[in-house]
Amino acid sequence: MAAQPGGHQKPFHVVSPVLESLPLSKAAGTKVFMKLENVQPTGSFKIRGIGHLCQEAAKRGCRRFVCASGGNAGVAAAYAAKKLGLPITVVIPSTSGPIPKRKLEELGATVEVYGKAFDDANTRAQELLKTEGWVSIHPFDDPLVWQGHSSLVRELKDSLETKPDAIVLSVGGGGLLAGIVEGLLQVGWQDVPIIAAETQGAHSFHEALKAGQLVTLPDITSVAKCLGAKTVAARALECAQQCQIISQVVEDTEAVGAVEQFLDDERMLVQPACGAALATLYTGRLQRLQRQGRLRTPLTSVVVVVCGGGSINTAQLRGLKSQLGME
Repeated sequence: MAAQPGGHQKPFHVVSPVLESLPLSKAAGTKVFMKLENVQPTGSFKIRGIGHLCQEAAKRGCRRFVCASGGNAGVAAAYAAKKLGLPITVVIPSTSGPIPKRKLEELGATVEVYGKAFDDANTRAQELLKTEGWVSIHPFDDPLVWQGHSSLVRELKDSLETKPDAIVLSVGGGGLLAGIVEGLLQVGWQDVPIIAAETQGAHSFHEALKAGQLVTLPDITSVAKCLGAKTVAARALECAQQCQIISQVVEDTEAVGAVEQFLDDERMLVQPACGAALATLYTGRLQRLQRQGRLRTPLTSVVVVVCGGGSINTAQLRGLKSQLGME
């Protein structure tokens, strides 16, 4: 279906469920609600912001989309392009693995493999943009992407009886974080602390917060490749001026352990990138933050954004455990 110029289009994402998790509540010592973004049509929250960006670009006469992505963002862009009846080229780094590539091709995208990290793929994507009418779909650094992601908070406000005492999420490039902050400001929840989780080796936001300026990691060494932006969006750092953001860095083993535990607990398989947020709950970090006086005591409830599971299967989970010596 082609975009109707100037017409209002229905968004490509669905209103995702908010469910209480008894196992996570027990681990965290407070009521935990899961915002299940892993059930989005493309398997992750990315379709919110990227779908919105693609719809807006189509209205302005875009002829082809170009996107650099290690996985979920590219799949979301390819899904949106298919819905809009427009072609797309997605550049992915070699570390992305076979699942995203296959999904992209199934959605009709032209896939190009380039470089080892998102930043390499993005450089190549920028080169392709020299053709007139081709539009860049950035996975996380675009105001329209943040605007799209902000819908998640409006849904939380509609679903929850009371405001949560914290929101737990994973940070890669910072697009979800920026969208959540925008949403919190829109609904008047700007006093809700955000616990921003990353894995060691993909912790560019943590380093930026510490330095008070953007920091570029020399390389992405974490297995959580979907968190693999060597530099976060500048907007992510600005968000720390508008809301209370508490950075938490977990080990790869903790993130992968959380993925396995969550599969047992909730019968859902998510990626290590999502496991980073879950690990903050499973490993007692919430209670530690309370003891340090950085979170209120007692907490009435927290929300964890279950951001995605589109790029993993059980064989990969076994492979990650073996790679990390967790067998």
